[in-house]
Amino acid sequence: MISEVELRKIDYFTKSLCPECLRIISARVYEDDGRVMISKTCPDHGEFVDVYWGDAGMFRKAMKYAHDGRGIETNITEYKTCPFSCGLCWNHKSHTALLNIVVTNRCNIACWYCFFYAKKAGYVYEPSVEKIVEMVRIAKNMKPVGANAIQITGGEPTLRDDLVEIIKAIKAEGIDHIQLNTNGIKLSTDLDLAKRVKEAGVNTIYLSFDGVSEEINKKNHPYIPGVLNNCRKAELGIVLVPTVIKGVNDHQLGDIIRFGFDNIDVVRGVNFQPVSITGSVPRKEREEIRITIPDAIKRIEEQTDGEIAREDFYPVPSVSAISHFVESITGIAQYELTTHFACGMATYVFRMNGKMVPITRFVDVEGLFEYLDEKAEEIRNSRIKTVRALKGIIDLRKFVDNDLAPFDVSKLLFDILVRHDYSSLGQFHEKALFIGMMHFMDLYNYDLERICRCDIHYASPDGRIIPFCTFNVISDVYRDKVQAEYGIPIGEWERKTGRKLKDDIVRVVRKTV
Repeated sequence: MISEVELRKIDYFTKSLCPECLRIISARVYEDDGRVMISKTCPDHGEFVDVYWGDAGMFRKAMKYAHDGRGIETNITEYKTCPFSCGLCWNHKSHTALLNIVVTNRCNIACWYCFFYAKKAGYVYEPSVEKIVEMVRIAKNMKPVGANAIQITGGEPTLRDDLVEIIKAIKAEGIDHIQLNTNGIKLSTDLDLAKRVKEAGVNTIYLSFDGVSEEINKKNHPYIPGVLNNCRKAELGIVLVPTVIKGVNDHQLGDIIRFGFDNIDVVRGVNFQPVSITGSVPRKEREEIRITIPDAIKRIEEQTDGEIAREDFYPVPSVSAISHFVESITGIAQYELTTHFACGMATYVFRMNGKMVPITRFVDVEGLFEYLDEKAEEIRNSRIKTVRALKGIIDLRKFVDNDLAPFDVSKLLFDILVRHDYSSLGQFHEKALFIGMMHFMDLYNYDLERICRCDIHYASPDGRIIPFCTFNVISDVYRDKVQAEYGIPIGEWERKTGRKLKDDIVRVVRKTV
């Protein structure tokens, strides 16, 4: 049966920003010729129109899973004017699912398009280990759910001589999951570093990976074999992170996924990031490089000959049903991914008989999510809490075709959801390749409804916790201002360290004509 949401034409209003003056203005999100557009008019700078989502049908599917979290009980800042009072305030609807901590703005690659690494910024930003611990504690102590996953990012974090000390200090605060965001250059040549960051507490290497050829992936292509080999030896899982730009590397999305499959013993996932357009760019030029989540998914479908299809992807908040179910049993507030439905989509894919088989081919995903939400409500209103009792009322087998599945999926789901056996979750991730999409906003497609639902945040040395798309997109107000305040001039840093910033650079990426 087609739902009302699927039938309804998309046409509603939200709040956005003028790309030129940052004035808060009304914006219309509407369906046009099969795409979803966003248009807005600034009294001073005129009309701006851009693609919000490249496929209206996929947008309607995602809309069905829109879901708000509990919000923030321990707000840090007062709500004044969103998005200019972020930090987090009581208007925010999602807890911190992943906290980014910038440990340096130095980098060992000089890319023509990067304007915020130390040399161009004019200062070096490197918070102390003690300051980093303070930031972690604030996020960890947030209510109702504290942060339990940290991404160490930069710049290039491996340039910090005390990186291992930083990792150990974060781990000592009770953080379960630590990602290291890196271009992999140092890890490719230093096996000992890979082993030490693993031993210190890093779970995942979040590896920049824009394509399978050097022509496309100019940043770090020659270093990729070394990264994979050293991470294998160190038993470090890798997530490949391609920034997707139309006309540049969107023809290699299928090849990138196949590369992940060929290295599935060490590669845990591929997380595509459609480009966020910075600076003042005319509409025609934006259209030449703009690619949205559905556009990228359609290319994957085409480039994998349908082995991975658009129907296999679900929006991030769809998995809230799992959190609701576990919470109904434990009575404890759970991690809940409640980003805006337009922020991201994902699926899991398994290798079977040499082919890529998405989880949707043997699991009724929509039926399972509906069932878990129904059972969560039932359990919440009853005294049934023990595993023995739950085994009698929870039947996950009807949502799984075990004849088509690569293993006993219904048992594994029961162990994870009911027994809370998270070693089973680890086994699941080792058998599967995660394929995700996360489209961070820019000033042309900015939507304040997405900001107040963001669950990927940045820690600031002044104690604030700031949503990703305010921290990076309104950089004059957040990222650049904060890092300038807590950074030191390059000359001072060079005198203190006895080093030259230019000596960090091992690779230069120049603009091709």
